Amino acid sequence: MAGCTNKTVHEIFQSMEYGPTASSSSATAQAWLDHHSGCLGLFINGKFVVATNRQTRPLVDSKGVQVCSTVCAVEEDVSLCAASSLNGFKSWSALHSQERAKILLRMVGVLGQNSACLSELCDLCEAPCSPSSVVRLLQYYSSWAQLRDSLLSGWTPLGVVEVVCSSECSLYSLMAKVIPALAMGNSVIIVPEHCTAPAVLLLAQLFMSAGLPAGALNVLTGSDMSLAALVTKNSSISYVAYSGNKQDGVNLCKATAGMGVPVSVSANIGGTCPFIIFETADIDSAVDAVIEAAFKKKKEINWVLLVQENVLNSVMSRLKLRMTGMKSVSLASEAARALVDAAVQEAQQQGATLIRPCEPALSNALYPPTVLCGTAPSSSCVVNPAPGPLLPLMTFRSNTEAVTVGNHSPHGHAASIWTEDLTLAHETSKSLSVGCVWVNSHSVSDPCMPVSGHKDSGTCTDGGHEGLYHYLRLSSTNPLPRSSPVSLDYASFGIAAPTTIFPDDSDPASTPKFYQQFIGGKACKSVSGGSVAVMSADGAKLMGYCPDGGRKDVRNAVEAATKVQSGWMKKNLSARAQSLYTLAKGLEAKKKDFVVCLTRQTGVSAESADNEVELSVARLNDWAALCDKVHGGTLPMPQPGSALSIADPQGVIGIVLPDKSPLLSTVTVLGAAIATGNAVVMVPSQKNPIPTITFIQVLQSSDLPAGLVNIITGSKDQLTVALANHSVIKAIWYWGTAEGCQYLQHTCTSPLKTLICQKDDDGDSEWVRCDLPFLEHKWRCAVQWKTVWIPTA
Repeated sequence: MAGCTNKTVHEIFQSMEYGPTASSSSATAQAWLDHHSGCLGLFINGKFVVATNRQTRPLVDSKGVQVCSTVCAVEEDVSLCAASSLNGFKSWSALHSQERAKILLRMVGVLGQNSACLSELCDLCEAPCSPSSVVRLLQYYSSWAQLRDSLLSGWTPLGVVEVVCSSECSLYSLMAKVIPALAMGNSVIIVPEHCTAPAVLLLAQLFMSAGLPAGALNVLTGSDMSLAALVTKNSSISYVAYSGNKQDGVNLCKATAGMGVPVSVSANIGGTCPFIIFETADIDSAVDAVIEAAFKKKKEINWVLLVQENVLNSVMSRLKLRMTGMKSVSLASEAARALVDAAVQEAQQQGATLIRPCEPALSNALYPPTVLCGTAPSSSCVVNPAPGPLLPLMTFRSNTEAVTVGNHSPHGHAASIWTEDLTLAHETSKSLSVGCVWVNSHSVSDPCMPVSGHKDSGTCTDGGHEGLYHYLRLSSTNPLPRSSPVSLDYASFGIAAPTTIFPDDSDPASTPKFYQQFIGGKACKSVSGGSVAVMSADGAKLMGYCPDGGRKDVRNAVEAATKVQSGWMKKNLSARAQSLYTLAKGLEAKKKDFVVCLTRQTGVSAESADNEVELSVARLNDWAALCDKVHGGTLPMPQPGSALSIADPQGVIGIVLPDKSPLLSTVTVLGAAIATGNAVVMVPSQKNPIPTITFIQVLQSSDLPAGLVNIITGSKDQLTVALANHSVIKAIWYWGTAEGCQYLQHTCTSPLKTLICQKDDDGDSEWVRCDLPFLEHKWRCAVQWKTVWIPTA
């Protein structure tokens, strides 16, 4: 092993060394690069385009050798690409689903013939990706392309989808967004990271040879991430899917705020993930796995090793033995070396001890694999890991403590747990706030596994049929209109107090009613004690006063919601459904009061008001019926084992309601949120708040836990700012102004929040619909997906 041929079997098993790797060749990839004269152009309308007077960017490997160069696109290229993509979308989406599936399957054969070139090119560019993993993506999503028209008949493709990746993002992560977007009938513009650009350009060429219509897949390369924002500005773009590190994703969200384009972020690079070893684990297998996972030369995530105290000495002794003779890992630069040195020095100052095979050289971009034993959860090597082969190690005593420490990280991408106790594995998997849990394994991926970014790891679901809905819209709705960003002072947005107009002819003899808001299960005034006037639909009559809620009211409401949400999430589904049925009965019992309320507040006829109340009762009954009907299940993995998909609630959702259909919109979004296990903080329409406030009477007579539903009245902009800046709120559903949408898209990035932003319009069609795809869409907005993988061999 490793160059030695006279070791005994016992010695080999003691050292567990890897054998020598086979020598690799790059002749095929080099020939492809030479065919392009070492300079890869843009891929537009089915062919390579090398425009004159364009800046080029060299791609250099870790040894300083130039592999090739890529062209940097300018605005003229973006316009040409967007026009090509629109034409490509018309051709591609017009094909029958079976035709799209055939082309994707044909790509499997084409890729098989060119797998050596792709593999070698990935190695040359130091962006490793197995061609077989791309083949698996094609096989899986070609089946969904075949079935889209029959199983997803209520949905239609978005149009032109822009897929962006940042540095360190793997080719697999990128193609896991490109291929499902194509399978659903969209055209795609890829803006790849520099290292993955050559492989992406090769794949685009292979797609064309497989029969993909010209323009259905285009590739634009550039000098930095600013190209992605430039592409998004084009009015042809309908959706942006980003994968990579969080900071570049945040910058993209801020740069595109107000453009009217939804941006989903998969921040799957650089986050910390817990690797938990229980006392019931197979220690040898666990240690071997953590060495393999933590000290890769190029990795997307960073691991934190959590070891139960009873087996700490056993784990440490095996780590020392296993790490003996391991070679140093090359770092990206001397600057990365400085960050690693600083992280190690800080950990030692905090009492950590080191396990490593050798001392690091005094000055170079190499560093030995290092375990930092006894680090604190607040240490910078845990919270903000340095870009090097460092593995923090912490201990825990109980399962509860392991989950607490594992959830301490702001990231929620994945976790690996090691135990022979299946009950313990199941309980721990359910409690960890991550998108994927591997039991007695690590880094298992397959396109059938739906994985959502929990906490600060993103707002997107990748994989499974659940991930397909990012690239579809309801067939009965129109595409969201594009808009231009407005000039907005984000620091002063929502500060101005609402302007109240008192009519001169109001009756002084009438005493206006003072309404209350609803926080923690109690009707109450606002913390400020102030009120705002509520006028009738024609503005001629003062109907009453509502509390002028603010930041402190939102803080109290979120605190109450957080306390009760975990218990509500664990509640029996049939009991949760019964609570919603009770809510529907309570609304029906007060039907006459709500009809009068709606006619006075909105000015609609008694017939229309009666219809809205009837629809509201039916909507709550629908949510009650769906409570235990739409959930996850087992997944058809292509390898031995069991994979489970679990629909977790988002947590605490902030909801800013529209002006139209005030009662029906309230119960629609409220039912979707609490049916899936969430708690809510709702802001009624500033123009028509009384129907939502009157609904408090129904909530008070229901058996919903106090604090599950909170209603705060006041200035919509002021309360939107408070919701956006609260770190506990995971998602915000907003109906309001263009300025409000832009503010949320720019602000809700730290931590990342899932946003549903729509401008208020004059139509009620969205709320009066009662078809299953509409309810399913609202349901999917309220959940995030987790996959648990349990191998059997």
